[in-house]
Amino acid sequence: MSSTAASWLQVALLVAALVAVHKPLGDWMARVFTTDPAPQPPKWPFWWRGGGGHWRVERLVYRAVGVDADSEQRWPVYLRSVLAFSLVSVLFLYLLQRVQQWLPLDNGMAGVEPGSAWNTAISFVTNTNWQGYSGESTMGHLVQMAGLAVQNFVSAGVGIAVAIALVRGFARSGTDRLGNFWVDVTRAITRLLLPLATLAAVVLVLGGVVQNLSSGTDATTLAGATQFLPGGPVASQEAIKELGTNGGGFYNANSAHPFEGPSAWVSLFQVFLLLVIPFSLPRTFGRMVGDRRQGLAIVGVMAGLATASLALTSWAQARAGGAALQLAGAATEGQEVRFGGPLSALFGTATTLTSTGAVNSMHDSYTPTGGMLVLANMMLGEVAPGGVGSGLYGMLVLAVVAVFVAGLMVGRTPEYLGKKLGRREMTLASLYVLVTPVLVLTGTAVAVATDTGLSSLLNSGSHGLSEVLYAFTSASNNNGSAFAGLSANTPFYNTALGLAMAFGRFLPIVLVVALAGRLAAQGRAPVTAGTLPTHQPLFVGLLGAVVLVVVGLTYFPALALGPLAEALA
Repeated sequence: MSSTAASWLQVALLVAALVAVHKPLGDWMARVFTTDPAPQPPKWPFWWRGGGGHWRVERLVYRAVGVDADSEQRWPVYLRSVLAFSLVSVLFLYLLQRVQQWLPLDNGMAGVEPGSAWNTAISFVTNTNWQGYSGESTMGHLVQMAGLAVQNFVSAGVGIAVAIALVRGFARSGTDRLGNFWVDVTRAITRLLLPLATLAAVVLVLGGVVQNLSSGTDATTLAGATQFLPGGPVASQEAIKELGTNGGGFYNANSAHPFEGPSAWVSLFQVFLLLVIPFSLPRTFGRMVGDRRQGLAIVGVMAGLATASLALTSWAQARAGGAALQLAGAATEGQEVRFGGPLSALFGTATTLTSTGAVNSMHDSYTPTGGMLVLANMMLGEVAPGGVGSGLYGMLVLAVVAVFVAGLMVGRTPEYLGKKLGRREMTLASLYVLVTPVLVLTGTAVAVATDTGLSSLLNSGSHGLSEVLYAFTSASNNNGSAFAGLSANTPFYNTALGLAMAFGRFLPIVLVVALAGRLAAQGRAPVTAGTLPTHQPLFVGLLGAVVLVVVGLTYFPALALGPLAEALA
């Protein structure tokens, strides 16, 4: 089978699998997060039994936290709960890394130094999973499991909870309540992430991904040398790493490592895992607002942007310039030969569209145009389909902007799902759109204007600028992937990128929850002849244009100086 036919087959299998689970998974998430008591589960096992729609294991969590799970929160309380929970998570993960040498299963690793521990704690709590270190030589098994893997669940749960709060803002009328954050994040973990991750881990183990508590094995190579092969609980972490659109990796080579990605079908399965929840959440949105067509419109925009990005990236990698690359048939540098160009392009496109830092090829080795495209995926806000939770609330905020733009064209007060979008609502939406570009462009400017920032670059010129731009784009958008030519484990980059990750995660969350509170407090405007239909192809096209123009063009000057200049050269 030719590489072209194989790539089409991979995409077809992926699309078929996503379509198959879109409805049942989306409907299940809608039932999980509705305010009515959830259907009672079977009377077995014992830890499922509970009252009021709460499972018994969930009630134990609520009792330990000290919250009333049957009461709902106003948006400021909901927001404070998100921020307080995240702050405690940062402190816990930082402490766990610092005392690693005194913990079981430390594998002889020393405590992580303060700068790297701070950066890593912020990274995993914000669902970024940026790593300035090699996992197999820095983290022991206990820190990997009790620290990093736990935060993979928790940070994904927080993203889902915030998205559900915004959906409730559209669905409810005349109320100051958005639900209960502690219930939302707990249910996201117990009823969604944990069951799916368990199933995915079993599949990964069957596919050859390592799962043990061994510190490693000395193996004899074909040349007669001795090589140390580190083991660990990889499959369990790999499952939630992809399912929660976290990224990161047990090994420095990430999903290109044969212990994390042992075969092409496992790599394709990982792509499915990182797309399945983000592409199903629009169905949840449609169910919760009472109009499934709205969910179809949102997923249509996501799918259209993702398809265009994949086609362009695959083309850029297959049409490499230069005699050597043309003789090779494509740009093969930095790609794992077991996966080849098409699957590498698919994996790179999917991860940069979903705020997932996982890679099965090195983006720094992509062609200038290919590197620009995966960089642009993050710059668009990672909304096609975006991270778990963050992709949906990002697209809904952009839908608010699109409705406002349409209202300006016809001179009518904009409305979306019966909610009028006035000055305060548009202020919150506009600030949301501006936060990430400000962080990316300011951070990049400071880095390239200082000797400290430039000292970490292995490349000069346009490609060096691209490496710095990619780092701050990845951090500010909570992606976590990197152009490998930047040595980022320095005091300057640990601090700067840590701040970019924190502000890039929590400032948008503040604005989204505040917007949800404003929308929930409104009544519902009746549909009239002048109401913009937001479920039709016209709005789908308008929303896609807003994503490309309003968000994408902000970065064009920076792209022109970096990857675009390199491509033209």
